[in-house]
Amino acid sequence: MPDGAAGLSLMLHPAIAEIDAAVWDACAGGANPFVSHAFLAALEESGSVGRRTGWLARHASLRDADGTVLAVVPMYAKAHSYGEYVFDHGWADALERAGGAYYPKLQVAVPFSPVPGPRLLIHPDAGARVNPAMLGQALISACRQLDCSSVHVTFCTAAERDALATAGYLPRLGMQFHWENAGYADFDGFLAALSSRKRKVLRRERRDANACGLEFRTLRGAAIEEAHWDAFFAFYHATVDRKWGSAYLTRDFFSRLSARLGDAVVLMMAFEGTRPVAGALNLMGRDTLYGRNWGCEAGREGEWPFLHFELCYYRAIAFAIEHGLARVEAGAQGRHKIQRGYAPQATYSAHWIAHGGLRRAVKGFLEEERAGVEAEMAALAEGLPFRESDVAAAVALRL
Repeated sequence: MPDGAAGLSLMLHPAIAEIDAAVWDACAGGANPFVSHAFLAALEESGSVGRRTGWLARHASLRDADGTVLAVVPMYAKAHSYGEYVFDHGWADALERAGGAYYPKLQVAVPFSPVPGPRLLIHPDAGARVNPAMLGQALISACRQLDCSSVHVTFCTAAERDALATAGYLPRLGMQFHWENAGYADFDGFLAALSSRKRKVLRRERRDANACGLEFRTLRGAAIEEAHWDAFFAFYHATVDRKWGSAYLTRDFFSRLSARLGDAVVLMMAFEGTRPVAGALNLMGRDTLYGRNWGCEAGREGEWPFLHFELCYYRAIAFAIEHGLARVEAGAQGRHKIQRGYAPQATYSAHWIAHGGLRRAVKGFLEEERAGVEAEMAALAEGLPFRESDVAAAVALRL
């Protein structure tokens, strides 16, 4: 343990079941479902996380002398860099070409989920005894003891990024596209904030999507039946086979997710008669709707105009407005989201690398990358579809 942590100890756990769910969730805070005990346990218990996929749980718990948990961290030992969405393949190649070993590494993250949120989960009763920098230093100690090359804290908060920088981690800037709710009364209120030309485009896309003979339904909690998950799992596989070729999530994961998270699971589906033909999975947090997975019946997406936009973007916006949510986070990539009201948003990660030469090289790379990301975000923001008077209210870039 680092200096100033007298009486505290860091324990590593090969399964989240070793940590009491209520204690974990007290540390996690309840705003973001992806760091909840229920979500992470569903990944492990379903076999989505484990030896099959190369995500070996090494969850950390920081404890007082009497065993009281003061903080927890979702962490995994990995021998590859897949399923992370913050890419370090080049770093691994560079170290291995130089004769070093990049794997295993420690990954502080939510597997297969590019969702920003807290990663260093400190119990509200921990007080001044625990802070993110101290916790980051404790993870470095664990990394050394496990003979790993590095610690990567991905999609963390800006405050965590800053604290980890003081502990010797290298900060990294990324970008996603999020929709912000400017207090719209309904979807038409959102459209009214757009420029006339963009407003017409979105109305046409929604009109065409809803005129193609499909029925759209938003299902939550107990309304989601196993038959719906059967169909969605087929959509998920069809999308993975077409784009990435590696399906991490098992069929059992979706049933466990639904049972554990209840109404926080929001499944938007398109039906052709009684047959589901496409779906978009979302999770609802305290103030945010998180887009997770999307899929369509194999080979049929082109049959229905703007189906992807309707299910993944427009219905998510309408749901967020109806439920008073502050934003929709639609996941990684997709510059086409700009034209549909999703603004560029900074994301953060922090990386500690043991090898001095690689660390210096990565530091220089990240500084250049940051300048490029900042410039790209500024340029993309100029393409937002809002009327000029509404742009400032619609998006604030948090760098």
